[in-house]
Amino acid sequence: MKTGIIILAAGESSRLGYPKQIAQYKGKTLLQYAIDAANGADAEKRVVVLGANRDEIKRTFPGNSIPNIPNPNFKEGMASSIKTGMEYMLKFDKPDQVIIMLCDQPFVDSKLLNKLISTQEESGKGIVSCKYSKTFGVPILFGNSYFKELMQLTGDEGAKQIALSNEADMASVDFPKGKVDIDTEEDLRDLNL
Repeated sequence: MKTGIIILAAGESSRLGYPKQIAQYKGKTLLQYAIDAANGADAEKRVVVLGANRDEIKRTFPGNSIPNIPNPNFKEGMASSIKTGMEYMLKFDKPDQVIIMLCDQPFVDSKLLNKLISTQEESGKGIVSCKYSKTFGVPILFGNSYFKELMQLTGDEGAKQIALSNEADMASVDFPKGKVDIDTEEDLRDLNL
């Protein structure tokens, strides 16, 4: 099974007041943590989707470390970034499954991404999500039978709705630290404590 990884990093970070993608944690940007996790995982294809503050963010990581593409429609919401990433994935050699991840979960690492892939292999399920805080969410893996639905998402709709509608076809991986994401300066302070 060929796996693709889409890192969503197009948001405006309005609550933080500056691009969260470049917020620092232990000497690295949040986006760099996501890139390192994606590059260390057993995947054939990877991409970062950028939008707001693109030029400023691009300067913070080596351009040849991972393909990055612009989402000119990032203001339309997360669905437009998922679609932009999917379009990239579906060009040329299509993966059999994609993992969608965000750039603001600093505890996501390549081991976790590989666990999603191995759980899919073991379970045969079309969706593998991370489980935390009595819910499930990203990073989340979707098999190719869900690609069409991912391409049809609109607005601020993430992929969680697709997973909710197909729980019978979903396995999950425990990831308690998944609840840690960075939206505000306070989140960042708490992380650095």
